[in-house]
Amino acid sequence: MLADSLEHLVRGIVDNPDDVRVSSKSLRRGELLEVRVNPSDLGRVIGRSGRTAKALRTVIGALSPDGPVRVDVVDVDRR
Repeated sequence: MLADSLEHLVRGIVDNPDDVRVSSKSLRRGELLEVRVNPSDLGRVIGRSGRTAKALRTVIGALSPDGPVRVDVVDVDRR
């Protein structure tokens, strides 16, 4: 549910919505959501001084019923 919500939010921000991929991993300290975007959209997702990324983390954290969620933004070229 959280991964789908995050993917929907990020697709609305970027110019290349087909390149958006969100993967979910369970860690000891909570869930990790990794967002992969096109390199040209990386600045849009991060935002000025990280404001957009922080807002995305806040929204996903508020939606999370199980506790802490970590959101990482990665470009498509980086593995």
